[in-house]
Amino acid sequence: MTPTDTPPTPAPTPGASPGGVDAEAIPADSVFAIELRPLSLADPLRWLRAGWQDFRKAPAIGLFYGLCFMLMGWALIGVFNHAPVYTLALSAGFLLVGPLMCLGLYQVSYRLEVGQTPHLLDSLTAWRRRTGQIAIFGFVLLVLEMLWGRSALVVFAVSFNGMPDFAGSISKLASAENISFIIVYLAVGGVFASLIYAVSVIAMPMLLHRETDAITAGLTSMRLVLTQTAVMFVWGALLTLLVVLAMLPWFAGLIVVGPVVGHASWHAYRQAVVDAPSTAS
Repeated sequence: MTPTDTPPTPAPTPGASPGGVDAEAIPADSVFAIELRPLSLADPLRWLRAGWQDFRKAPAIGLFYGLCFMLMGWALIGVFNHAPVYTLALSAGFLLVGPLMCLGLYQVSYRLEVGQTPHLLDSLTAWRRRTGQIAIFGFVLLVLEMLWGRSALVVFAVSFNGMPDFAGSISKLASAENISFIIVYLAVGGVFASLIYAVSVIAMPMLLHRETDAITAGLTSMRLVLTQTAVMFVWGALLTLLVVLAMLPWFAGLIVVGPVVGHASWHAYRQAVVDAPSTAS
């Protein structure tokens, strides 16, 4: 990471945390003891630039993960041709599987950060050091995905008085007569997407890099979103825009956008969390 990517850590106020809480009253293992660095609205672009630099330093590994993202998209298209209702519900998996797959990209960025040469096998097995906590966090994401999927099916059933047949036709689903369904579906999806984003935006790289538990990582991620909402809203909107644009040409853009976003998420975590002691090896 270059000096321009991550500004110097500001000196903390003696006896107090950034939120004004007495630091002496906070237990050492509390989520509030993890200090967060103030961010600016320009930082998301810095994270993307740093992610692009990491991608260029290890392009073969990045392209491997990018290809996996594209194949996931193709699989969803294949399912849509036979069961569009379930495809819309399962599409939430992009937000759930994504952070898990990006563990390998976080490992690559860590290796580059410490001056080591990244390897594909090392990135594919990065989860082994924190298997238990990553599994717990993955289970939480799975529960949220199941709730999201169930909610999507309920919206379908209520909106159409049953399960309609849109097999093989996105245009039929997006027709003007279904505008109320589209609004409700996007609103419900937005609630779950926002919750998943808040819980996981820095949780996975934090679990990989720090000796912490899944609950602390998730709460720290939510704390970052709640205390620096403007910056994290810009970051989330930027991620959404990039991924949507990358999906338009038959998901082909994910070959590059996917790994760049993964690397950038690592840099977002490294800048946001102060004095993160490494447990990676």
